[in-house]
Amino acid sequence: MKLLSVNLGRAKAVPYTDNPEGVTGIDKQPVDGAVRVSAPGPKGIGASGLAGDAVCKLEHHGGDDQAVYAMAREDLDEWERELGRTLADGAFGENLTTQGLDVSGARIGERWRIGHEVVLEITSGRIPCRTFQGHLEEKGWVKRFTRRGAPGAYLRVIEPGAIRAGDAVEILHRPDHDVTVALQFRAVTTERTLLPRLLAAGEALHPEVLRQAREYTEKNEA
Repeated sequence: MKLLSVNLGRAKAVPYTDNPEGVTGIDKQPVDGAVRVSAPGPKGIGASGLAGDAVCKLEHHGGDDQAVYAMAREDLDEWERELGRTLADGAFGENLTTQGLDVSGARIGERWRIGHEVVLEITSGRIPCRTFQGHLEEKGWVKRFTRRGAPGAYLRVIEPGAIRAGDAVEILHRPDHDVTVALQFRAVTTERTLLPRLLAAGEALHPEVLRQAREYTEKNEA
């Protein structure tokens, strides 16, 4: 299991973003050398967990619980075959492109060590948006991506440090519940009856997802 690439984006003006300012950092490119990773601060204030990476709409992106976005190279390869086009590392706007890791099959609260210093913790799956669809220029992409149910994972920073392409990835902790990123994604998109199952992951869940799960469960138990 290893880190194939570390990908950073710069703010770029585009016609397809839903950001009122008209810019996005989704076009992420692999970089050479070490990149500093640290907790960026609360949502709405903090941006990316990677130094030099642009997050342009803080209302929905960035912050401590979405500090880093990871995607498996294996999932990109599947999409390449289906779409009939090349998808470079970073093509989905991911900060980390991994190899040998089932990212969407990882459990909420699972912790990875990358390199010698950095420890990250899984919080949730990525929800596709209009900007993602515009970036890929694929008609109906949001629905198509959602149906596949392999969204990649957001992570929070537990221990800061530096990472670089080629670093080993080690699973330090795997919780004993069965709430995977894929399950969490289905629960908040296409199968809301799964929301009560997410409570098994507890406080490791992204706070907004935890709130949804609690509210749904309380409403349906009343």
